[in-house]
Amino acid sequence: LQDAVPMTFGQEFEGWAVTIDEDIDRLDEIAHLLTEVNLGGTAIGTGINTHPDYARLVVEKLSALTGFDFKLAPSLIEATSDMGAFVTLSGLLRRVAVKQSKICNALRLLSSGPRAGLGELLLPPMQPGSSIMPGKVNPVIPEAVNQTAYQVIGNDLTVTLAAEAGQLQLNAFEPVIVNNLMGSLRMMTNAITMLTDRCIRGIKVNLEHCERLVNDSIGVITAFSPHIGYENASRVAGRALAENRGVVDIIREEKLLDKEKIDAIMHPTNLTGPSLLLGVSFDEEADRTHTHLMPYIPGGEDDDDPA
Repeated sequence: LQDAVPMTFGQEFEGWAVTIDEDIDRLDEIAHLLTEVNLGGTAIGTGINTHPDYARLVVEKLSALTGFDFKLAPSLIEATSDMGAFVTLSGLLRRVAVKQSKICNALRLLSSGPRAGLGELLLPPMQPGSSIMPGKVNPVIPEAVNQTAYQVIGNDLTVTLAAEAGQLQLNAFEPVIVNNLMGSLRMMTNAITMLTDRCIRGIKVNLEHCERLVNDSIGVITAFSPHIGYENASRVAGRALAENRGVVDIIREEKLLDKEKIDAIMHPTNLTGPSLLLGVSFDEEADRTHTHLMPYIPGGEDDDDPA
């Protein structure tokens, strides 16, 4: 939790959106596992005492009634004994829960305060946070999602153990597997809907506070380092920390860069992504890096020595 380099909230939320999209893709990829049925396998999957056409006809009827493209499992013996599809789905739900909980951890931290915390985000207030502390508002929606995620993670362990507990050609523990899977699906659906409607849609950025944090941050010295050199940057950062001042203020005081250059470097576009402001060609940067690293490479200083 130390100052590093700036980023925009657009970048932060984009990262969250991409990781959620990945989970949606994974869910789509495994959906076919849940459309395989083992009807007609009877006791252990051999199909004893069934009509040869029973399984095919029932699967066709189920597909017509539900609109889902059900398929008969390639091996009814495997489908009767193995709970792999349920384990895969439960594991993916655990992954969704972990990611949602991590996002909520970030929301709670970024909205902490309002005075003694980070206070960068303003979450929609849902209810009074304390009967003893007037004005206190807690991030109850992210907290609820955290707790839901913990339950889903626990459900996954139950599914895993129940799937492993089957013996030979049968698994007698499908009831607890299905109960926990359905519970996880229901809870995560409700939690994500609640998080979206009652938190994400109403989030606001504390703009003035965030701008002040960027200007006062020691981390922005990273953007100046290529222009004033690492040694100067390190010294300026040390002064800023010791004197409780901004690095830009000290750079101006020491006349290390002119105002136009400083303003260009501090532009949000250049602070939060690749920049063309370096004014150094790729070859020049490579030579400078090579020169800087040579003393630290065993025998490096002697590479050009004919001997």
